[in-house]
Amino acid sequence: MSVIATIGVYGFTADSFLEALRTADVTVVLDVRQRRGVRGSEYAWANARRLERALAEAGIGYRHHRELAPTTEMRQLQYREDARRGVGQRPRAALAPEFAARYEREVLDRADLERVVRDLPRRGLAALMCVERDPEACHRSLIAQRLAREDGLRVRHLLSGSSRRP
Repeated sequence: MSVIATIGVYGFTADSFLEALRTADVTVVLDVRQRRGVRGSEYAWANARRLERALAEAGIGYRHHRELAPTTEMRQLQYREDARRGVGQRPRAALAPEFAARYEREVLDRADLERVVRDLPRRGLAALMCVERDPEACHRSLIAQRLAREDGLRVRHLLSGSSRRP
């Protein structure tokens, strides 16, 4: 059975992020962000050009799958729910049900996930990458769940040492 990994930027340093990928035998990162940047100097290493350069130097491939990113409107919906709950993006632990339903319907139902599966590396793993620390707080978990359900992939979440989950 094939495996797909997921990873978020928050909680990692550039070095620990690359080490987590190497340890898990990730050979290609599938960036599923709409905007390939992260606010704040702490995560400047995860901005597209720097990240692509670091991955290339580490011998890890990179592909941007913008078609799997939530729209700006969907992200705003999630931010409003975060504000209502009194949490920010970084400490978020779960997606808003309305966001998840819209993402499934408006993105995943229309996406060519078979192409993603066909393009999985023959050696090593692919890792769906976004920014949130916890997979349940990020749309990458919805992609992974769909791939598990429809294509029989096992999902492995790569978590930072500061993650709330074991």
